[in-house]
Amino acid sequence: MGKRIFDIVLSLIALIPLSAVIFLFWFIVRFTSAGGGFYKQIRVGRFGSNFIIYKIRSMDAAGKVTHIGAFIRKYKIDELPQLYNILKGEMSFVGPRPDIPGYYDRLTGNNRCLLNLRPGLTGPASIKYAAEEYLLQNVENPQQYNDEVIFPDKVRLNLIYYNNQSLLMDIKLIICTLTGKLPKLYF
Repeated sequence: MGKRIFDIVLSLIALIPLSAVIFLFWFIVRFTSAGGGFYKQIRVGRFGSNFIIYKIRSMDAAGKVTHIGAFIRKYKIDELPQLYNILKGEMSFVGPRPDIPGYYDRLTGNNRCLLNLRPGLTGPASIKYAAEEYLLQNVENPQQYNDEVIFPDKVRLNLIYYNNQSLLMDIKLIICTLTGKLPKLYF
């Protein structure tokens, strides 16, 4: 219950000043490229239920990252609309990043306990793989590398979080997100 109250209060506090930033970049994206300003996609949430995640659109209709899209991705501005997902209770500030169907919803055994967590805006795997997009651009088979190397490591990191979660750990991981360094617990 404390984590949910923390999420509600922090998302409300963050939405007040960041609403202007969200609107500004939505406006720029909406009127500089074809399509809407927001990107919506189905993701796997808590208990394996699906929800719609919100982002500021960073790609064109052909699936190429736009000029403004590269900027908003670099500074994670595209993720700011997820404060609304947090406010609605579909996400939390800290937890496993919500993935598309076919990953977390297919976990087996003890790994399925990760579905008990609300997906997060950040978490240990988000910190370690902050440059995942660029990492995948430099491997021969990105899908295979993700499935065989990155995703299993994300599960490992998120299990450590699951077994050690607390409000203090969440605050520490939020600070670590800003510094880009994982706590020693995750090594």
